[in-house]
Amino acid sequence: MAAPVPEFPAGFLWGVSASAFQIEGSLTADGRGPSSWDAFTGERGRVKDGSHAEVATDHYRRYREDVALMAELGVGAYRFSVSWSRVLPEGHGRVNDKGLDFYDRLVDELCASGIAPVPTLFHWDTPLALEERGGWLDRDTAERFAEYASVVAERLADRVPMWITINEPAEVTLLGYGLGEHAPGRRLVFDALPAAHHQLLAHGMGVQALRAAGARRIGIAVSHSPVWTAGDSDDDRAAAALYDTLTNRLFADPLLTGDYPDGLAELLPGPVAEDLKTISAPLDWYGINYYNPMLVGAPQPAADASATDAAAEAASAEAGIVDSRAGSSFGGIDIPADLPFAIRQIEGRELTDFGWPVVPEGLRELLATLRERYGDRLPPLYITENGCSYGDGPDPGTGRIDDARRVAYHDGHVRALHEAMEEGADVRGYFIWSILDNFEWAEGYRQRFGLVHVDYETLARTPKESYAWYRDLIKSGR
Repeated sequence: MAAPVPEFPAGFLWGVSASAFQIEGSLTADGRGPSSWDAFTGERGRVKDGSHAEVATDHYRRYREDVALMAELGVGAYRFSVSWSRVLPEGHGRVNDKGLDFYDRLVDELCASGIAPVPTLFHWDTPLALEERGGWLDRDTAERFAEYASVVAERLADRVPMWITINEPAEVTLLGYGLGEHAPGRRLVFDALPAAHHQLLAHGMGVQALRAAGARRIGIAVSHSPVWTAGDSDDDRAAAALYDTLTNRLFADPLLTGDYPDGLAELLPGPVAEDLKTISAPLDWYGINYYNPMLVGAPQPAADASATDAAAEAASAEAGIVDSRAGSSFGGIDIPADLPFAIRQIEGRELTDFGWPVVPEGLRELLATLRERYGDRLPPLYITENGCSYGDGPDPGTGRIDDARRVAYHDGHVRALHEAMEEGADVRGYFIWSILDNFEWAEGYRQRFGLVHVDYETLARTPKESYAWYRDLIKSGR
């Protein structure tokens, strides 16, 4: 039997996460307007299992049942997202009171259950009306976001102790506008960079709007991964450094230092120097979404691939991580061959069902890197997402869901987090992704991240063994 998890400081916040488009369903109910993801999932071939999120887990109607599961779990906080187009169907202007009423009810239910509501204002689902006018390539979307933040805060700020402006601007930029694998499905490669700047500007404007409406403890959730160099050549080191810049520093540097990495500011639109003053407004805390490190090297010409290479690529493809020499992919996301870096397989690691390597010590490494890179500019930290996809279902005889791999994943990451804190990382909380199995974006329903299993035919919820593990961890006071 594994040793008990080391004791965490008093007041450490244990939470769970989810997002509106992935769980709510009811996409046309009570005046909700369409989002970029409604349009994207409606295009044939965009979602790998051909599914859509019209029902998802039906959280819009079953939220009381889901909050009861969280209360039984014993979490101190629930990180959810607000559907922008449920509140402002056109993205600005007319407020849909029925949409706001849903979040009012959800917040009240959470507060009554002793669970802190932690809303994320933008988790990828841009109102379609704004997307059709340019989306995050258009500076006006940042202005509209600030308007939306004001509307939500004016209704909820009296009961919400902690806010997140934007979730994972890197993924929206790179996957949505750069590679076309997520909504809105644009394949602009480096011409997607304005989307990064405008999301960061929206964050800064949103912070101002939230504070003006009386909101407290405001942060942002940014995805971060350690970037490992795949080889010893100068080209490999340059490729890894570029990848680190585009996925980590492009977002953290302006938020925490008030500057973009060298060479990027001139590629961005607008009065960048003035915008950076808004973007870098002091944060109350900084959220980190961590899943795994990335192994990056220089791309190799297709002619360099041998028969042995081809066999290795085939095995890697089966696992979901590919270095194809004519491009690369990770977890089903294709990386074009003409980019100056390639994603390589991390050898010798267990893989999740998504093909992501399980590297708990990467979280400890990441936290050390951020401390070294940003020093006292780094505010208190929360791990706002950490999770894994495993498809374990109910035992036909007992109904029990023995997801031992998920238990091992979280046990390892919680221990690595504790080690990082002993080394000086100021981390105040840990949120598991996710409370429920849900609609996993372009994967549809093929990937299951939840502590609670959802039968997508009946919508029945069944807590997994990982739910019991997390409940016992929280109950232990550790």
